Amino acid sequence: MIIFRKDTLLTAILQILIIFISFMVTCPFAYAAFTIEDEKKVGKEFYDKLEENDVIVKDVKVNKYINNIGQLIVSKANNVPFDFTFSVINSSAINAFATPGGYVYLHRGLINLTENESQLAGVLAHEIAHVNSRHIADMIKKSQKVNIAALAAMLAGAFLGGGGEGTAAVMGFSLATATHLNLKYSRQHEEEADRLGASYLMKAGYDVGATLDFLRIMRRYEFYSNSVPSYFLTHPETDARIRYLDGLLQTTYKLKGRESIFHSYRKIKISMMLDGDNLNAALKHFQDETEINPRDSDALYGLALTQFKLGFINESLTTFQKAYEVAPNDEDILRELGKCYIKAGQTSQAIAHLIKAIQINPEDADSLFNLGKAYAAAGNYAAALDKYKQAEIQDKGNDEIYYNLAVAYGKTNETGLSHYYFGIYFKKKDRRQSAIFHFQEALKFLSQDAQKSQDIQEELKSLRKKTR
Repeated sequence: MIIFRKDTLLTAILQILIIFISFMVTCPFAYAAFTIEDEKKVGKEFYDKLEENDVIVKDVKVNKYINNIGQLIVSKANNVPFDFTFSVINSSAINAFATPGGYVYLHRGLINLTENESQLAGVLAHEIAHVNSRHIADMIKKSQKVNIAALAAMLAGAFLGGGGEGTAAVMGFSLATATHLNLKYSRQHEEEADRLGASYLMKAGYDVGATLDFLRIMRRYEFYSNSVPSYFLTHPETDARIRYLDGLLQTTYKLKGRESIFHSYRKIKISMMLDGDNLNAALKHFQDETEINPRDSDALYGLALTQFKLGFINESLTTFQKAYEVAPNDEDILRELGKCYIKAGQTSQAIAHLIKAIQINPEDADSLFNLGKAYAAAGNYAAALDKYKQAEIQDKGNDEIYYNLAVAYGKTNETGLSHYYFGIYFKKKDRRQSAIFHFQEALKFLSQDAQKSQDIQEELKSLRKKTR
């Protein structure tokens, strides 16, 4: 079940379908060959609308981790026709899918169900194999009655309608239509993807048996929850896949590979657990883990983060301090402990721990941004500005950096730059009139700066065009 508001989701899906329909009106591939260039364009349009409507998780560390695994696997494949993009969808559905053009998606719920990095890698390898083999293009070509609207229903309905939202039906398409057009991988597709995926995994150094382990976990989940994982809707023949993979393990992949290569799995899974609605369940989970092992730094980290999100600041601070005692050089613990100190009003402690986190990872935008906040809380706005600027270089997707830059420039009496960054902030929030106001005010102060004036004029031109 996707966790954002239903009206927001439906708007996103409507826009996705409009994009598909408008693209396919001008392109004949729905009735003819579905070329690699067609795949790239469709996949890009689909990805862009998901990103614009906040369907995709924007956690930098999560995305870097998933991309590292995915690109490692891609590097072990032959004749790769696409540049791959790997993303996480903010949904509790147990699902993963690939769209045309090299776009692979994991749902947050699927990540939470895995037990180790190799299992995640196994899912990614399987989807990469589907893309490299162009299985979706093959299904579209073989669908005799494909038309523009039906093809949109296949893609949006089958991939995004499997989490219980019924999005395709809401938009006037039925999932039965998608089934009629056979947007399911056949047994031959699945065997080819399992065979190629196993080869990719072995060459990357992962344990090939992890794919089989995860399919069995999903089968158990289905049995105990009385709910069919969305993944099974487009990836059928699960029992046959289990037998086929077992045969590969017995005959071809007898040597056990590595469970982990990038070593961030537990932290990433904690992030995914805490992005969900049920923080009380997460609290119980981490309390149980810390009772079993009171010196498990990852479990302490997860417990402290959960307490922080629930507003238990004093308890969170105590747990973070315990985690810090166990792992004093863990950059994630240092950063989050620093943020907790800011919330508790202990500015000097926050600064000390965030400086240490940045010494370990000078490019961590979150640590840089929060050190700027700590300096601002201490009244040192010049130092705050320096850190905000560094954070902006590392992460231009964090809108709050621009807001804080605007405030800090205001505090240091640089009024023109304060207006300029308020303009950037409101533009990113799609509040165009407020953005135009601040850019116009910025021009009054920055007219002598030729480059900045030109930048502002371009921003105003763009905003006025959109407003018209």
